[in-house]
Amino acid sequence: MEDISVSTIVCAVDFSEYAEHALRYAVYLARVFKADLKLLHVVEIPFLPSYSLAGVPDLSLPVDEIEEGARQNMQALLERTRADYERAEGEVRTGTAFLEIINYARETDADLIVVGTHGRTGLRHMIIGSVAEKVVRKAPCPVLSVKHPDHKFEMP
Repeated sequence: MEDISVSTIVCAVDFSEYAEHALRYAVYLARVFKADLKLLHVVEIPFLPSYSLAGVPDLSLPVDEIEEGARQNMQALLERTRADYERAEGEVRTGTAFLEIINYARETDADLIVVGTHGRTGLRHMIIGSVAEKVVRKAPCPVLSVKHPDHKFEMP
């Protein structure tokens, strides 16, 4: 049986406690494999236009402010992560989360993607969908889905 080689790990982060827990696994595995660790946050902007007095959609959603906040959060997360593992990098993108994660994994030739799960079920899962589930189904490499230890199962 061949050894498993992992040189690049992508960890999807949304700055939640779920993502922080998944990041602990990503850092551990990066250390074990001496791999590059790439953190990715995706800003998802829903298309919900407001309307001006003229009835024309006003698309002045503060996207720049949201992206800047995400970049600041990423910088803070990188500083904490690099205290444990120096070979960490971060990127913030805008788009559909699961697609951007998959594209980033392809672009970086990732050998592993690590994602945290929120554990939504039932109607909440149907409405919100599962980024982790979509990544698992479409990813170009193995995916480690990390459940937060405090998550309680919710009946659908």
